[in-house]
Parts: sequence; C-alpha cells; structure tokens
Amino acid sequence: MCSSLITKKFKKYVYLIYVVEKLKKWGIIMHEKKKVKCVVWDLDETIWSGVLLEDEKVKLCRSVVKIILELDKRGILHSIASKNNYDMTINKLKELGIYEYFLYPQINWNSKSESLKMISEKLNLSLDSFAFVDDQEYELAEVKHSYPEVLCMLTKDIDSMLMMPEMTPNFITEDSANRRRLYQQDIERKTCEESFNGPQVDFLSSLDMFFSIGLASESDLERAEELTVRTHQLNTTSQTFSYNELKEFMTDPQYRLYITSLEDKFGDYGKIGLSLVKCTKDTWTIKLFLMSCRVMSRGVGTVFLNFIIDEAKKAGVSLFAEFIHNDRNRIMYVTYKFNGFREREINNDKNIVLLEYDMLRETTYPPYVKVEILQ
Repeated sequence: MCSSLITKKFKKYVYLIYVVEKLKKWGIIMHEKKKVKCVVWDLDETIWSGVLLEDEKVKLCRSVVKIILELDKRGILHSIASKNNYDMTINKLKELGIYEYFLYPQINWNSKSESLKMISEKLNLSLDSFAFVDDQEYELAEVKHSYPEVLCMLTKDIDSMLMMPEMTPNFITEDSANRRRLYQQDIERKTCEESFNGPQVDFLSSLDMFFSIGLASESDLERAEELTVRTHQLNTTSQTFSYNELKEFMTDPQYRLYITSLEDKFGDYGKIGLSLVKCTKDTWTIKLFLMSCRVMSRGVGTVFLNFIIDEAKKAGVSLFAEFIHNDRNRIMYVTYKFNGFREREINNDKNIVLLEYDMLRETTYPPYVKVEILQ
C-alpha cells in the first residue's frame, strides 16, 4: 500500500474516532464492550463452598478455579474482595494452593466498593476494566451503585465467563501470559522502594535497569496491538491499531514503528513502549507515543522520547508530535512540554494538539539506566 493512501487512512481514522466519541456522548451509539483486565472475587460461597468463619473445612470450587487458571493464562489479573478475618483467610488460600493467583487481596470488613477502589489504585488500572464476582446480590448492587462501570456477575452466572468477549483478548502474547508474574515482580520492586533509605535517584540506580529500543518486527506486532488496546493513561492519542494496520505502517518507508523493552535486577518488564513516527523529507511527526503504566516512575519514557528527538536531529528534520486529550492522559501532555515541545496549533474539530520540538535544545539521559539501540 502506498504512503499517501496510508496517510489518508490515518487522518480518516483520527476523524472517525472523534465522530464516534461524539455519538457515544450523545447516546446515539453504545460504547463498545471493554476488555476486562482484572477480576475481583468474593470467597465464601464463590471460590469455595461454605463460610470460612463458620467452618474452616471449606471446599474449593474446582469449576471456579478452572476459570481463574484459564483467565490467568490469557493475561487477566485476579484479586479478592472478601469480608473475613485476614490471617485465617490468607492461610486458607495458601493451604488450598491458590494464594499466588491474587494480587493485592482486600480481606477486611470494608464495603466491597472500597476494596475494589483500593485494588484499582494498587494495580494502577481504571475500574472500567474490572469485573466483580459475588454470590450476594446486595454486594453486587453496592458496587454497581458506587462504580457503574464495573462488570458485576453473580457466582451462579459465571459458567459462560470464559466465552464472554470482555474476557477474550485478541491475542495471547508472551507478555500477557506472564502478566501476573510481571505484576508480582512490581510488588517486589515497590516493597524494596518503600524500605529504601536515600534519594529516589539512588534507588533507581540500584535497580540496574537495561532499556532496549528498536524498530518493531513482525513478531512484535501482536504485543504492539495489545499495547495500543490496553494503554490509556500513558498514551498520547488513545488510538488503537490492529495487527494488520501496524504491519502496514511497519512496512511503509514513510513510517517508523519503534518498540521498547525494559529489564532490571528483579526481572523482565517485557515490551513496554511503542511509538509511531511519520517521516517526510523535512519533518518527522510522532503520531503515537505510549508507555506501559508499570514503568511510570522509572524515567524510561523520557529516554524513549529523547531517542526519537536525537534520531530526528541526525536526519536534519523538524520534529512534531500529535496529542489528543482524554480524561486520563494529561501526564503525557506534561511529558511533551517538560521535554521541550510547545504547542504549534490546535485543531478543535478533531481535538488534536500539534506540538513542535525546539531542535536547539539538548537532550539529556538519566545516568541510572543503560540504553541499547537495536539495529
């Protein structure tokens, strides 16, 4: 497909996003069903039969465990919101061999909505990507009242859960299959950070971070699509692209599709960054720039952006970036501004802000991360 056709397709796609969002806002069309990123489970009469406080010999519901294991393979996270004694419950989960599957379990006497909010904050995931399963209609109603965006399900209705579109990702990549383990590594990092005495830069130096940047290959495209679908907060345009669309950009000489990965002493973060840059004779334009929320505080987003800036300088071109505001991604606008971009023009019809980089500005790289440029 020729470059001009891809460019027209890109512009048309941006305009369609704008129109669709307006139609959703006006209620003319319904919002598409979002993929679930985390399922929060009740315990009594849900994951096990019986009430733990009444009888410690509760029995595990094997059919529910089967669902949990399958969703875990698909990269969907799990947590717990249970009104129970904490120590007794944790010991029972360990005894039954399922403790490791639940991140940030909330076992207390708070409302279930409070527990879901806490899990959401800990995972840094929005509640509209959550599902909640409980055997009590009252608990589901309480959560639904507080957070109508949460998908609520009665325990007796979960037999078809594995076939729901919300629970079925387009691809199961290596990163998604390891997602729980990646989050568990993040928990180790946070625990280490909380106990670290000294400046933040010293803690970051202690992580021995190794950041890789390179042009995407066809083997990266499934993960690249997944990143565009799952990443909303650290995403400059919130656009999603299919495998085939990304492949077209990857093979077109007028575009550069970069992908990044990160590892440190705790393990591999996986592929965590993506950028699409349109390259013409005199100008480069960053059409998409995103980073996984798991690396928000690591400073590698600035490293990635500086790499693109330096590549544009080598090419002797001006550098621009497109930005589309949403209710979550202001931090990326601040990232652009902090790193030397300034507003050039605003297209109110399409809600696009065009920023231009000051090419006289010098780029600086943090000393605590080693960078490898893959050829």
